[in-house]
Amino acid sequence: MDSASDLREFLTSRRARITPEQAGLPVFGHRQRRVPGLRREEVALLAGMSSEYYVRLERGNAKGVSEAVLEGISQALHLDDAERSHLYDLVRTANKGAHPQRRRGPARARQVRPAVQQMIDAMTALPTIVQNERLDLIASNRLGTAFYSEMYVQPQRPSNFGRFLFLDPRSRDFYRDWDDAAQQTVALLRSAAGRAPYDRILSDLVGELSTRSDDFRTLWAAHDVRLHHSGAKKVHHPVVGDLDLVFEGLALASDPGLSLIAYTAQPGTPSHDGLQLLAAWAATHDNTLRHQARDASNAATTTDTNHS
Repeated sequence: MDSASDLREFLTSRRARITPEQAGLPVFGHRQRRVPGLRREEVALLAGMSSEYYVRLERGNAKGVSEAVLEGISQALHLDDAERSHLYDLVRTANKGAHPQRRRGPARARQVRPAVQQMIDAMTALPTIVQNERLDLIASNRLGTAFYSEMYVQPQRPSNFGRFLFLDPRSRDFYRDWDDAAQQTVALLRSAAGRAPYDRILSDLVGELSTRSDDFRTLWAAHDVRLHHSGAKKVHHPVVGDLDLVFEGLALASDPGLSLIAYTAQPGTPSHDGLQLLAAWAATHDNTLRHQARDASNAATTTDTNHS
C-alpha cells in the first residue's frame, strides 16, 4: 500500500463530495465549475492555511504537518469521526517514511484467550463472535456459529467476511441488503489498512479481493471508512428465515485488534422468536458447530503464525 497515494486519493475524494454552498462559501456567477466539489484553494481557505501548503499535503507530502492543521482540514472537509481518525493514520504513516519490510505494525492477538471464550459461551441467548481487524471470524459462541453457518461452508479458514461477501454467492441470499453490507465491509477494511499499512495478510486479502471482484475494486476506490461500534443487521438465515438484529461492538482492551460483537433482537418480534428457534436448532447440531468453531480458531492461529 502506497501511503502517499492513499493520502492524496483520500483527500481528493473527500473534497470532491462537498459543494461550496455546503461549505458556506459564496458562489459568484453561473459558470460551470471544472472540478466536482471544492477546489484545493477553497479547502486551504476554510482550513486556515496557504494554498501551497495544502497542495503539498494533498500530493502526499505530510512532513511536519501539525495536529492543528489536521483539525482545520477535518473541519473544512466535514470529516466524521472515522474519516478524521483515518486521516491521522494516513499522515502518521506518511511521516514515518519507513519501508514495509523494515517496519511491522503492532502485535495482534492470534486467538481469543480462554477467559474470553468462556465469556461468550455464557452469552447463550445472543449470537456472539470475535473478529480481528481483517474481519476474520476468530471465535464465536454456539449461537454465533449457527448464525453465521453459511460462512463456515467456505473451505478457507479462518472464515472472512470480505471473502464471504465478495467471493461467495451465498452472501447475496444471506444479506437482505447486500449493497449496504458490502459498503460497510470495504469501509472497515479501508480503516484497518490505514491503522496497519504494513499488515501483509491484510494487503494480500485486499489484493485478492481486488483481483477477483469488480464490486470490491469499485468500493475500495471510493476510500470510504467507518467505525464498527454499533448498527443493524438484516439477514435471511437458511434455517429460520428473516432476522432483523442490532449489534454492539466492543474492543477487547487486553487483546489489541480484536472486537467482540453481540447481536440482539427486540423482544416480542418475529426476529426474537427466530433467534430462539435458531438456538434450539443449534443445540441439536452442537457437535458440528463446535467442530466448525474450533477449526476457525485453529486456522486463525496458523495463518497469523505463517505470516509473522
